[in-house]
Amino acid sequence: MIRFMLVQNRQGKTRLEKWYSNYTEHERRRLKAEVHRTVASRDQKHQSNFVEFQNHRIVYRRYAGLFFCFCIDTNDNELSLLEAIHLFVEVLDAYHGNVCELDLVFNFYWVYAILDEMFLAGEIQETSKGVILARMDQLGALE
Repeated sequence: MIRFMLVQNRQGKTRLEKWYSNYTEHERRRLKAEVHRTVASRDQKHQSNFVEFQNHRIVYRRYAGLFFCFCIDTNDNELSLLEAIHLFVEVLDAYHGNVCELDLVFNFYWVYAILDEMFLAGEIQETSKGVILARMDQLGALE
């Protein structure tokens, strides 16, 4: 199960966050700082994208200046989540056209809609890029 999802820039500013487990506001601030400190200090070329973190595991991927980090249970499949992170970025690119950090900031409601189409209650729900984009088009037609 996914515990939480964070998208942070290189300076540690959180651009997107989704919590699937209950944490207090103090715990959330502490977790965001610890995750960034752990992920940003790793060597991108010689270390894996999986980090043991407390009683869980962080699966992350860096795209340009953004870290896409997911905290999962230790018995979950890391590679499938790594592929889900890549799919999430592909869908964002297809929807926004070469997505950047400012797209996440100014169009956060669409980013959360895409995230909610892909993940439900901490589990991967949809893995088809075409289906997700079709649903986003349907949502756009409602506006």
